[in-house]
Amino acid sequence: MEQKQQHKMHTMKKKVLGFKIASNRSRLAFGILLAFFILMNFWMLSRIQDSGPVKGLKLRFLKSNSSTVSLPEELRKISKGKKPHKTAYARLLYKAAHALAENQYKSIEPKDLWLEPYHAVAASWQPCSDQRVWKPSEGNNGYIMVTANGGINQQRVAVCNIVAVARLLNATLVIPSFMFSSVWRDISQFGDIYQEDYFIDYMKPDIRIVKELPKELKSLDLEAIGSVVTDVDIAKEAKPSFYLKYILPLLMKNRVVHFVGFGNRLASDPIPYHLQRLRCRCNFHALQFTPKIQATAALLIQRMRQNASHSGLLDENLVGSFAKSKGKIKKDFRYLGLHLRFEIDMVAHSLCDFGGGEEERKELEAYREIHFPGLTELKNTTKSPSPERLKADGLCPLMPEETVLMLAGLGFKRETRIFLAGAQIYGGKSRLKALTTLFPNMVTKENLLSSSEIQPFLNFSSQLAALDFITCTASDVFAMTDSGSQLSSLVSGYRVYYGGGKMPTIRPNKRRLADIFLKNNTIEWKMFETRIRKAVRQNKRVFARPVGRSVYRYPRCSECMCNTQEATLHIRPR
Repeated sequence: MEQKQQHKMHTMKKKVLGFKIASNRSRLAFGILLAFFILMNFWMLSRIQDSGPVKGLKLRFLKSNSSTVSLPEELRKISKGKKPHKTAYARLLYKAAHALAENQYKSIEPKDLWLEPYHAVAASWQPCSDQRVWKPSEGNNGYIMVTANGGINQQRVAVCNIVAVARLLNATLVIPSFMFSSVWRDISQFGDIYQEDYFIDYMKPDIRIVKELPKELKSLDLEAIGSVVTDVDIAKEAKPSFYLKYILPLLMKNRVVHFVGFGNRLASDPIPYHLQRLRCRCNFHALQFTPKIQATAALLIQRMRQNASHSGLLDENLVGSFAKSKGKIKKDFRYLGLHLRFEIDMVAHSLCDFGGGEEERKELEAYREIHFPGLTELKNTTKSPSPERLKADGLCPLMPEETVLMLAGLGFKRETRIFLAGAQIYGGKSRLKALTTLFPNMVTKENLLSSSEIQPFLNFSSQLAALDFITCTASDVFAMTDSGSQLSSLVSGYRVYYGGGKMPTIRPNKRRLADIFLKNNTIEWKMFETRIRKAVRQNKRVFARPVGRSVYRYPRCSECMCNTQEATLHIRPR
């Protein structure tokens, strides 16, 4: 009996000992795994705060099975010199780094991350603004000239608006000119960006277009005879009745009218049906980029897709004969287009605070005094909303740190290829550390093109912006950070028009995002993900163009697109 009890006790001890050993091994394995993630997060966060951007990123995309803990030789902590800009949202960035590290080896992404969630409704809208029902305008009431101001996107809108005005007034349009800007400093003209002959021929059934004034009108002093019309003379969003009442008599009298500026000088509504359709036809069909721009943009698209054998859905519309044969883009070749609207002009004009302290405040104030004197005077003479109020109301551009948190919260993986559009980001490379560290496959056209390939575009900001426009429009998903940006508006509108419900666009509601970011110090990552995804998904609803909104941005209307089936539209509340 005693021997049996001793044997039973011995067996139990072995089991207990075995359980302890197994338990200790499990704890050890868990501890090693936890230490790995902590070490990785610490490394990623330290790079955000202490190191410079990754060099030599050109075409060396991080693979999904690549190690994330190997540290390139060129990266080292900054131990000397000026202390870098303090990183905003450090706690949330740490959690984002942890989540990206955890998800790197998982193949699952949110199911609608790369898809249009309301595909059936979106696909029911098809392009049809190329359909005409009227006779060509003879243009015999005189000639209209325009010198459009702003950057390439403002100029594009001005061109299509003046086309509509020319048809309205039965006038002949002279090929538009572009005004030299002290901000953009680009001497490019219409023919440097768009195909002139194609534009003239395509518009021939609508209006008459010539390349220059007749000889007998060239000698006229247009200013002396009162034929120069500036933006001071025309209210913003002027109705067609204004042009018929005030511009048509001037045109009939002097035979020529020259519009200077013409920024946003034609209303979105009310506009006659076929005149509205003409604006869409101009924007989506008549304006084709030059072969020089198309060829280089095609290179950018191919390199973002790592030379995939097929082209994307919109490539042919954007780059013409330079597009590869159409085909389905495999998951491994997808990329995200991102327009980070955080240049100094936007930052200064917003009157918001971006965490740079007194030095930032003085720098932006000095910029406003030079470039926005009216805004400076208004700020000094009236009580402006506080930066906190502006932020809460969604009136501040998203910072790079907020952008990277949004992308991580939506579920994009660390190895996602991102094409970054835009000019010089305010704060320079140091301000992009969060983005380039958490998403190391983020590149620009300057990274993707060789010095000889980009050389013909240097010092021509509008032509560089055209490359951004094409590469973002062709992307599998496009994310904007400011819905008021002209580039983002035109890109998203083009994707709606030609995308067939297969080209999703991320339009963040900055007011909702501001409320989420306010909880930086308390919110947990899972809740952050849930709230970010809900906020962005709500802005993906399909709806018809609201009255008074631009057809270039919201082409889902009967003037521009045809609804091929009865579909229930998700009308977004205003």
